[in-house]
Amino acid sequence: MSLMKKLFLATAFFMAVGTATQAFAQEQEEYPVVDSVVRKLGRGISNVAFGVVEFPVQWYQTNFEEGGFAACTYGILKGVSYVVIREVVGVVEIATFFAPLPGCSTELPDSPAWGYGPILEPEWIITPAQNKYNFVYPDTRTM
Repeated sequence: MSLMKKLFLATAFFMAVGTATQAFAQEQEEYPVVDSVVRKLGRGISNVAFGVVEFPVQWYQTNFEEGGFAACTYGILKGVSYVVIREVVGVVEIATFFAPLPGCSTELPDSPAWGYGPILEPEWIITPAQNKYNFVYPDTRTM
């Protein structure tokens, strides 16, 4: 097969895949349960893969809120415990991503209803409020 045919077939394939994913994304809006299941699985994978990031996050927050001495003692222990908690919650969310859990409803806070909401708050390890130095979320302000 010539190089030109290969390039043409590759281009056609990627265009077809791109069109199909756009159509699938439009259909996703009709199925909020599918979106919730995928979000729960992604949250679980994120918790397992990046759970160790909780250590410096908790250490930094303790240093900022309570000072250096607290950060060197309480902040380190808090960081280690949050890493363990985040990892365990990630494994639970991966193992149960297909099933709703009690008390995880996203509709009402502290609702006993079953749902696909986060087990641990904050839902993600780094939130926009914790985004120091624009590391994860870009700073889009125009000042």
